[in-house]
Amino acid sequence: MPPPHGTTQHPIRRALISAAFYGSLLASALWLAYDIRFLDGFKFGLDPTARNQIFSNRPTALLWAVPVKLVLLIAFGQFKGILYYFRLRDALRLGGALFLSSVAIYFIVLSRCFGEIPRGVLLIDFNLSLIFCMIFRTGIRVWKESTDTSDEVGTVERIAIVGAGGAGAQLAADIQSRRGHGLKPICFLDDDVDKHGLEIHGLPVLGAPEQLAFLKDRLDLTEVILALPTVSARRIREVTALCAENGLRTLVVPSLRELATGRVRASDIRPVSLEDLLGRTPAQLDEHAIDSIAEGRVVLVSGAGGSIGSEIARQIAARRPSRLLILDQCEVLLYQVEQDLINLGYGAVITPLVADVTDVSRMDAIFAKYRPGLVLHAAAHKHVPMMESQPGEAIKNNCLGTENAARLASKYEAERFVLISTDKAINPTNAMGASKRLAEIAMQTHQARPGNKTRFMAVRFGNVLGSSGSVIPLFRKQIAVGGPVTVTHPDVQRYFMTIPEAVGLVLQSAALGTGGEIFVLDMGEPLKIMDVARQLIELSGFKPDVDIEIKIVGLRPGEKLFEEIQHRDESFAPTPHPRVFRFVSKSLPWDELEGFLARVRELAFADRDSCKLGIQQLVPEYSPYIE
Repeated sequence: MPPPHGTTQHPIRRALISAAFYGSLLASALWLAYDIRFLDGFKFGLDPTARNQIFSNRPTALLWAVPVKLVLLIAFGQFKGILYYFRLRDALRLGGALFLSSVAIYFIVLSRCFGEIPRGVLLIDFNLSLIFCMIFRTGIRVWKESTDTSDEVGTVERIAIVGAGGAGAQLAADIQSRRGHGLKPICFLDDDVDKHGLEIHGLPVLGAPEQLAFLKDRLDLTEVILALPTVSARRIREVTALCAENGLRTLVVPSLRELATGRVRASDIRPVSLEDLLGRTPAQLDEHAIDSIAEGRVVLVSGAGGSIGSEIARQIAARRPSRLLILDQCEVLLYQVEQDLINLGYGAVITPLVADVTDVSRMDAIFAKYRPGLVLHAAAHKHVPMMESQPGEAIKNNCLGTENAARLASKYEAERFVLISTDKAINPTNAMGASKRLAEIAMQTHQARPGNKTRFMAVRFGNVLGSSGSVIPLFRKQIAVGGPVTVTHPDVQRYFMTIPEAVGLVLQSAALGTGGEIFVLDMGEPLKIMDVARQLIELSGFKPDVDIEIKIVGLRPGEKLFEEIQHRDESFAPTPHPRVFRFVSKSLPWDELEGFLARVRELAFADRDSCKLGIQQLVPEYSPYIE
């Protein structure tokens, strides 16, 4: 009868059962080693008396040598694991434990503490022990895989794995080791011609992905899994298009960044996403520099309930702050972020604060009580069309709220203040972008305050994939209801980044800043919104303008065809990081700030068009939309 695999055994009971099986195997190996070494044909001149003396010592050797081996196996964790999970790493650990146990027994024999074991017997015993234990573990795994009928499904998907590298090989091994999940790998496809005709885990490498049209019907393929964690986004788009043309569902293994975190493995397949097609190489961050501005400090994240603010909070929490203040005026969003951080294990360091950044007395009380050393200001109204119709609200929250937070940061001597800005603040054509430019001006002016000890800086970047209010979630909702997908103009372009990448570079900028700078992140090449819409439709399994209509609705008030990265009065200066650019411009003189703010407060309560025209006087590069 096969040995129990112990998935539901109590840990102590499972360890005892494992010890019993291993002990039996090791005792058998040592006993047999004596017989092999001293069979009649291999006595090597031993007289019967000497031979009998050696064999009489065998029971004593079993009594102390086998426990020594078991102790080494315990030290190498062999009794903690589940027996039927046996991979190369487990085999190496098992071999290492047995080798060290043989070395230990050899030195014990030399010390004459217990008794004599011939060196030839020790050598044969090591080999037999290794063979017996390997066969034992491998046999349990084979038995388990052959009898596992859990989660059986009626339909089995026949898959081709694109990518015959490490990720593809690991994926194939994981799928083959788990029966009953409805996936059956049939073959590999790879661009590397040197791999064509070879086999990996018994599966042939049949050619390049372009062979899919020929192989689909021949092999009855139903799905394709892309195991290409390091390949270019362009190649992923090409292969995805090939699969769509041939009616094959496309899945993908996690990216290299996801695999590196250890939270996912190659077998955690998922549908291809727009992030995969964007295909930006993960930015290399100076982790030590970022840790130095957060570790052991009180950090305040305003707007923590938003897409960017919540990711900032997650990344800061992982850098061991003494206290993380998450602040937002929306208690529902703040509660969700708080629960997320608690689930990640950061509950002991977070303090949720419901507050409005424009509330002077409330914000002053928070700064006075907690004295944050690092302030990351992400609180903002950012929806362009909504703010276009009510610009007063945009400047109240985005400009006056930022100035309030910046003034308090300087008053209570925070080390750094980072404003999360936008590329729409550059030569703005909408009220939201103009209000962010006002915020930048107010923030930079505080850098020049007499006696100021805080380093003020702003970070500009474009759209982030999946953020609330952005175009991607809107497209997905429109596709889900059958369309149409609405695009404002066939030529409109935008920069896109993933949220984790943008936040990582924000923190990198915060570490680089010396005070007064505006940083702009390298956002790669801009994407046509029309192309993004088409790709999302295809990723959803539909054909653009056949299954899902793409409808051109015209540019909205204040919307540009493309965004810019530099204001005409700003000078460029490089930074040590290749994806962070520094721009320096003249700030408003400190003695003019109060007049500037007084004018902004007046405009906040003016009618829509008067407000926009007033903003233009403060931000001359602003081109307002006036009805």
